[in-house]
Amino acid sequence: MARQKNIFGDDLVTCSDNPVTGYYRDGSCNTEERDIGSHTVCVQVTQEFLDYSRNKGNDLVTPVPEFEFPGLVAGDRWCVCAQRWVEAYKDGVAPKIVLLATNEKVLDIIPIDILKSHALDLA
Repeated sequence: MARQKNIFGDDLVTCSDNPVTGYYRDGSCNTEERDIGSHTVCVQVTQEFLDYSRNKGNDLVTPVPEFEFPGLVAGDRWCVCAQRWVEAYKDGVAPKIVLLATNEKVLDIIPIDILKSHALDLA
């Protein structure tokens, strides 16, 4: 697979190796056409977001050993679906974003100014 780019056009950096995240479970927010959810936004999850996601039907807390998913805790980094992040943003519970690890494909869905307003890695 070709190196994918972040929102700045640079090589996508790793979002998380512990726990291992991503559509491909390669640690990065790499994507492709079959990734219907567009797991392209690298976030640092909060308890508020984990509760929100669970209430929306996506339990990211409960471990699922058969899929080697340990369950997330506040502070973990994870590649989340772009549309779920937008929902959380509209509802005021969007977690901070690691822009260098967020796939440029997200720009099709979320404007860069909104991404930057939630950046964890901008000084």
